[in-house]
Amino acid sequence: MSASESGAQRYPGRPSVCRNCGALVEAGASVCAMCGAQLSAPASAAGARRRPAYDRETMIFARAILTRPATFTIIFLVVNVLLYLLMTISGGADGGTLIAYGAKLNALINEQRQWWRFVTPIFLHIRLPGFGPMHILVNMYGLWMIGPYVERLYGSAKFVVFWIVTGIAGVAASYLTVRPNMNIGTLTSFLFKNADGPSAGASGALFGLIGVLFVFGLKFRHELPEGFKRAFGVGMLPTIFINLFIGFIARGYIDNAAHLGGLVTGAALALLVGYKRPGARGKVTIFWHILQVCMLALVCVSFYQVWRHYDGPRVELSFASLRRGLFGGGASTAHIEGINAGIHAFAKAYNEGDASEVDSAIQTINNVPSLDKQADDLRVELKTLLERAREQAATAEPGSKPRPSAKRTQLLKDFEAWEEKNRQWVKTKGGIYGVEWVEDKENGTDEPEPAASPKP
Repeated sequence: MSASESGAQRYPGRPSVCRNCGALVEAGASVCAMCGAQLSAPASAAGARRRPAYDRETMIFARAILTRPATFTIIFLVVNVLLYLLMTISGGADGGTLIAYGAKLNALINEQRQWWRFVTPIFLHIRLPGFGPMHILVNMYGLWMIGPYVERLYGSAKFVVFWIVTGIAGVAASYLTVRPNMNIGTLTSFLFKNADGPSAGASGALFGLIGVLFVFGLKFRHELPEGFKRAFGVGMLPTIFINLFIGFIARGYIDNAAHLGGLVTGAALALLVGYKRPGARGKVTIFWHILQVCMLALVCVSFYQVWRHYDGPRVELSFASLRRGLFGGGASTAHIEGINAGIHAFAKAYNEGDASEVDSAIQTINNVPSLDKQADDLRVELKTLLERAREQAATAEPGSKPRPSAKRTQLLKDFEAWEEKNRQWVKTKGGIYGVEWVEDKENGTDEPEPAASPKP
């Protein structure tokens, strides 16, 4: 009698080791699930008295499923992280950089026919103000936990189709629920929104995978072992309801339309598509391989279009830009700080003849990442105005305000013209970057100081 057989008889309720292939065998099994070798009768009989029948079925099913590869889960996870880092070192994963990399924006889809913005947002993530990379961390954790189950149950070809199709469906749902003229209340705000802002994230595709597992558990409940019945099907309902509740509480920040679009599409696909059963030797049909290649080609072509139309900041690898993207303070925030610093420094130099803040303001403006060409031109003009204000302040007598002059009058006119252009930029493009115009109520001068601030 071998050592494994002796141990199985002595401890009949415990797993043993197959003497033929060395694989771990659960208690109560009569044959090795890996090599099919017959186990000793006493161990089998003793184990059967102590273990429920469904445990053996669950172990065999799980071993057959979980030993399959999850290649594209890892590939998609890596691509998402790399794109986030690339956006970070390009100026931040928000505002203009996000749009330049292909985030969904209805205006660009409608006016410039940029169809690829239905595809590229699946692989992009937003740096949330005050939360840094939380958006991508949550979504990639979800992909890491759920993706392997779907890919191993259905195979890599179907998984790729599921991920991209449900992701596109989520973006399309987000696109369709932007209603600028709609009167939106508390309940309708769960799905609809008036503002057309940049939207991105893998959560629509992630909800698609949840929909697949939900329908999978219901559709194949009669052939699944007990352990898998509990995990999938109705076992997915708490996950769905909790996420929808969070979406309702955080409506306005979370794109619930994208979540539901992905969820419904994933459920519909799972109704039509079968899974790869344990022990099945048949190969995936050529149809699914063709679909897989088509989906991957669509993604590649979409990002090629992003590259062709790219008008965002250059990619410059630096510790400062990487830290800004990972720990907060993206391009929009930096633009706001630079413009406000310049305006306040100009007012102090012009009104009081004190140019002590001008150099610091110019340095702050120089460190602002690019949003778009018009914003860049506005910053350059503001720096020129600051330099002129510094020169005029240097001619003023110490302790006295600058005297009226033709140059001083012209400088004020030029600043007012710049101010109007800045207002127009905020009005027409500020919403894209989360910037709006507010008046400084504490300023005692006749001309209130403008300031740009993030939308709440």
